[in-house]
Amino acid sequence: MNITQLFNRNFVRFGIPALLFSILIIYVKSPYFQANTDILTLGISLDLLVTIPIIYFLLIRKTTIPKTTIVPMMIVGLLIGIFVLPETNHQYLNFFKTWFLPIIEISVVTFVIVKMRKAILFHKSQENSTLDFFTTLKKTCAEILPKPIVIPFATEIAVFYYGFFNWKRRKLAENEFSYHKESGSITLFYMFIMLIAIETVPIHFLLAMWNPIVAWILTILSIYSGFQIFGFVRSMTKRPIEVTKDTLLLRYGIMHEAEIPLSEIKEIKLYKKSFTEEDNSMRFSLLGEMESHNILIEIHNEQTLHGLFGIKKQFTKLALHVDKDVAFKTYVDTALNLQKETKANLSIL
Repeated sequence: MNITQLFNRNFVRFGIPALLFSILIIYVKSPYFQANTDILTLGISLDLLVTIPIIYFLLIRKTTIPKTTIVPMMIVGLLIGIFVLPETNHQYLNFFKTWFLPIIEISVVTFVIVKMRKAILFHKSQENSTLDFFTTLKKTCAEILPKPIVIPFATEIAVFYYGFFNWKRRKLAENEFSYHKESGSITLFYMFIMLIAIETVPIHFLLAMWNPIVAWILTILSIYSGFQIFGFVRSMTKRPIEVTKDTLLLRYGIMHEAEIPLSEIKEIKLYKKSFTEEDNSMRFSLLGEMESHNILIEIHNEQTLHGLFGIKKQFTKLALHVDKDVAFKTYVDTALNLQKETKANLSIL
C-alpha cells in the first residue's frame, strides 16, 4: 500500500467522525435545536458519546489502529458536548462522566496490564533465546495504544522493569557484545544519581520555607528522576549490541538504538580520536564527550538513530564504545564478508 492510499483510508476513518461531530455542533447552534432543547438533548448526548464512537470503531476494526482509541473518541465527544450544549443540559454528560467513564478507563487499564503481563511472562519463558524485552514491549504497546504514546509508555514500563524486576545476570551469546563495562558510563550515571540525592534534601528544606507544596513537587520529581536514571543504567547491562545474519542491532540501554542492515555498512574501524561536528559523526551515547568511543561505523546511506521517547536522528557516521572492540570489528567484518560471498554465489547461480 502506497502513502497516498494510506492517507486516503486514514482520512476516511478519522474524517467521517470529524464530519459527524461538526454536523452535530452546527445542529446544536441551529434555531430548531434551541427551540426543542429539552427534547433533543438526550439524542445529541447519545450521538456524541455512543453513536459516533461506534461508527469510528466499525471503521477501524479491521485495521492496525488500536481498538483502545475508541476511548479518546468518547472523550472528544464528551468535551464537545460540555462546550456546545447549554450548561443546563449537561445531565446526561455528567452521568456518563461520573459512572461510565471511570469504568471504561479501568477496563482499558486492566486490558493494557494483562497484555503487559503476557509480554513479560512470554519474555521470561524464553530463557535460552536472545529475545529482547524492550522490543517485545514496544510491539505489544503498538497493538493496544495510540501510536504517539507507544514509545513514552513503553519506556516508562521498561524503566521500572529493568530497574527493579530484572536482576538475573545476562549471559552474552557469541554474537552479542557489551559496551558498559569499560566506558565509564555507568559510573557517571551513578554519580548523577548521588548528586540528585545529595542536593534534594537541602533544596527541599529551603523551598519548604517558601512554599511546602512546591518543595514536595520538586522533591518527588527529583526522586522519580533518580529512579529513571537507575532504570536506564540497569537496562544497559540487559540490552547488548547484537550482530545477526543480516543486521547490526546497536543498543545503548533503552536510551538509544539503531538497526543497521549489514549491506549498508561502508566501513567499520577501530577509532579513538576525538572529532568535531564538521566530521559529520554522531555519538552513540547519552553522555556525549564525557563517554569514550573506540569504534567508528560509516554507512552508505543515512540510517535512523532512535533516542529517548521516540526522538529520531539521521546519521552516516556513528562513534560508539564496545568493550571488546577488536572482537566486535572482527565479527562484523566476518559477517560482511560472508554476506558478500553468499550474494556472489547466488549471482553465479
